Amino acid sequence: MSRRVFVHIGLPKTGTSYLQAILWPAREQLRSVGLLLPGARKADHLFASMVVRDDPGVRRRGPDAPAAWDRVSADVAAWGGDALVSHEFFCAATAEQARRMVDQLAPAEVHVVVTAREPLGLFTSSWQESLKNKSTTPLRDYGQSVSEDPRDVWDWRALDLGLVLERWAPAVPAERVHVICPGPPGSPRELLWERFAAVLGLDPAVCDATRGFANASMGVVEAETLRRINAALPAYSGHARGAWIRSFLADERLVPRQGEPFWPADDQVADCRERGRRAVEMLRASAYDVVGDPDLLLVPDDLPPRRHPDDVTDAEVAACAVDLVATLMGDLRERAEKPRNNASGPPRPSPMSRLGRVLRRAAMRQHGAS
Repeated sequence: MSRRVFVHIGLPKTGTSYLQAILWPAREQLRSVGLLLPGARKADHLFASMVVRDDPGVRRRGPDAPAAWDRVSADVAAWGGDALVSHEFFCAATAEQARRMVDQLAPAEVHVVVTAREPLGLFTSSWQESLKNKSTTPLRDYGQSVSEDPRDVWDWRALDLGLVLERWAPAVPAERVHVICPGPPGSPRELLWERFAAVLGLDPAVCDATRGFANASMGVVEAETLRRINAALPAYSGHARGAWIRSFLADERLVPRQGEPFWPADDQVADCRERGRRAVEMLRASAYDVVGDPDLLLVPDDLPPRRHPDDVTDAEVAACAVDLVATLMGDLRERAEKPRNNASGPPRPSPMSRLGRVLRRAAMRQHGAS
């Protein structure tokens, strides 16, 4: 059985993808210094989080997905060093589910690792991430309540540090709860990796930190354009949403426009500010291992003026959509002009052409409804 198991539970949008992009390519190097990333592949940690949270949707992720937690826990049981399980959706688990997971990892010494961020930036980034997962919820209606369902991950259930700690912290002794705060503004992004590695007892040089990446943000017009596009698109599987909406459309076509940042409404800003204050008070009153300055988890008193997505005009959305179509046409032309790998056989429909058909059908439906 592993000596220690570090369970990195998120929060979402706190650099989790950045850390995982550093860790997984270095899996063998980490193993050589005594740290195991259990499971067959990175996706096993996502699937394991779904199993732990009793999410029946794991059955739609493939025939081997429901057994992911069994694979992860079996690897931990067979390993003699330390182990790391990392996925941001673990944070949505109930207190009972968290306790059950810790019990199933016994007799290993389980540590809970939480990466944190001030709630206003977290809230705004989370709404953008929900759009990349095909949500159509306007920002004004986002985060209006706290879900009781552990399957809900784009909600204050998973974003509020205080609420997450209330459910997870009782599962282990307080000194085994590690909360990693963000660095001061302007800090190098590698600081998060260095702090994370220190909690795990790693030399940060064991991994190539340049492999990590930061999820980029869309501007206010781009976000509103994507929200409206989502309403016109057909149903997508989880994998397809990640490949086409998040990566292809949002990250690769809309983010590079470098649009202007935005804030939620004043009442939502005030709510974020209060949640940050409560979380910092909890940290200061606890025996948790807090890495960094908890005051950086507070929403700043003075915020620069920014627009709200509700202020985006139809003309701005139309201009963004026209530019997006022009970009897609360039993509299609570039792909069509590439030499075929199999010149003797008939041309096969490319994923790009299939996306083009989807967008054309969506446009026709919108035109017919107008």
